[in-house]
Amino acid sequence: MRGRRWGTALVLLLTATALPATDAGTATAVAAHRPRLPLPLARLFDNRAVSDNSRPGAADFDGAGHSLSAQDLAAAGWSPGSTPTLDGARLRLPRTAPGTPDNVVADGQQVTVGGRGEALTFLVAGTGGAPSGTGTVRYRDGSHSSYELTAPDWRSGPLATKAVTLPHINGPGGQLPGAARLYAVTVALRAGRELSSVVLPEPAAASGALHVFAVSVRDSGRGRTGSWAASTAGYRAVGPWTDRTLRLVVHSGAGGPRARIRIANTFAAAPVDIGAASIAVRGAGAAADRAPVPLTFGKGHRGVRVPAGAEAFSDPVDFTVPAGTDLVVSIHLPGTVTAAPVHQEAAQLSYLSAAGSGDRTADTTGAAYPETMTFWPFLTGVDVAGGPGSIVALGDSITDGVKSTSGANRRWPDVLARRFQAQHALPRYGVVNQGISANRIVTDRYPGDGVSTDTGGVSAQHRLERDVLAQPSARTVVVFEGINDVRWGTSADEVIAGLRALARRSHERGLRVVVETVAPCEGYPDCSPAVEARRQAVNAFVRDQAGTVFDATLDFDAVLRDPQRPARLLPAYDSGDHLHPGDTGLEALGNAVDLRALVPERD
Repeated sequence: MRGRRWGTALVLLLTATALPATDAGTATAVAAHRPRLPLPLARLFDNRAVSDNSRPGAADFDGAGHSLSAQDLAAAGWSPGSTPTLDGARLRLPRTAPGTPDNVVADGQQVTVGGRGEALTFLVAGTGGAPSGTGTVRYRDGSHSSYELTAPDWRSGPLATKAVTLPHINGPGGQLPGAARLYAVTVALRAGRELSSVVLPEPAAASGALHVFAVSVRDSGRGRTGSWAASTAGYRAVGPWTDRTLRLVVHSGAGGPRARIRIANTFAAAPVDIGAASIAVRGAGAAADRAPVPLTFGKGHRGVRVPAGAEAFSDPVDFTVPAGTDLVVSIHLPGTVTAAPVHQEAAQLSYLSAAGSGDRTADTTGAAYPETMTFWPFLTGVDVAGGPGSIVALGDSITDGVKSTSGANRRWPDVLARRFQAQHALPRYGVVNQGISANRIVTDRYPGDGVSTDTGGVSAQHRLERDVLAQPSARTVVVFEGINDVRWGTSADEVIAGLRALARRSHERGLRVVVETVAPCEGYPDCSPAVEARRQAVNAFVRDQAGTVFDATLDFDAVLRDPQRPARLLPAYDSGDHLHPGDTGLEALGNAVDLRALVPERD
């Protein structure tokens, strides 16, 4: 049965009269009202998805009388008219009251969308299944392109890729147990072309209804380069932290004359308030080398509220980021925080002010920061102005730097970043490290929702959009994963299919794809002969696909293995656990990379 929708377009969510809402299943009536010319999304709303808890019967999202709770949305920070940023796209929520039309069921409608970018993001959900269909993007130069859009089901879709989870469902007789989900789904655009409109898909009726709540062109990040990044690996209990300041130590790759930071509330169930933030070059310990530079958000605001599942970018500030230098990013948390999205394996000490000590973001000395931490909460990126763009290292614990010397920045992507900055024959890319210890290509370690002690992240396939495709000016992705998959019983065919999918999706966005062979692990407790057989099968595929499925391959297996015992790490490179290289082995990996193999042809 088909319902109506609650959605909004880019900066084009205009207050307008919606089409008359009709009962679910009246596809003919919807088609009869379909306008011939593009309209702002709000004028196409034909479904009521959100109800007030006191009047749950005022909305019927799925044709069976069920709906989203307005109170749950507000508690997550998703209030009417707000603009959560998801994977780099700002999506303005409908400025509508509960029980009024707030989304549109996709059925070939034409939506006015303007702007330029490399991707188009839809806020969607499916009812009655996971409907999909083909739509069309029309450009002002008269050209067009097609896209495939799938909306995961609002009640049974995957948690690992959801934008936000709501704890309840409203039914005709009141609130029901069970979670509701909304999804941000992104599709490729033709780079550099200005949009004029988007034709929504016409999914098959049997697949369910595809509801569109918002659509936005994502900024491509041109003119910026990623200097440092870290992936959200999980959502874990902390503190509680009340009125405290985090002083997080990160190491720049590329330098630049202006900077911005990215704060992520990934996987969270509630918004987080940021009272203030600053950036500085690090002095000794928790100290800055001079007075930190204050950061603002949303065109000049000192703080920002980051909704559940969303992110926030600071306004660019005049602050010179030197290449290859430790920075301190300070974030004041004025409220009480009991759980946070984290990157667990930082291989770096950061600092925390005393409870109730307030805003210490302007402090130059480190005296107000008596506590230390070995993980990075909330902060996921530092970008600089200018530069040629970013190389993204997508990997597991070896990329993450597990077993490297803490605070020494000896991960292999650090080595690679220093090599790019030291040369002038090729573009001096930034290198951003999106490694997560224990991560896999095919299956999730962290389930993608709720407070958990597991910080192995969602799978590389489920985090590709956030950690690679949405990175500013990403030019090339380097994939070095698979050992955790084969160690935990995933077949070689499944790993190969996962690598193919990563390559296909990255190529659709114009990225160069470089894949590395999986390193040996004989001697580690679970690295059995069966694991070795699966590893060899994956590596045979990777070596055979340079220039076909992948643009290039790098043989990290050959770099790290012992020639006398090829299933084992070379002793000089082994950290001692027979799975992770130590500093010497990581340096060998970073130095083994042919820099030219990472440069896209158009660069």
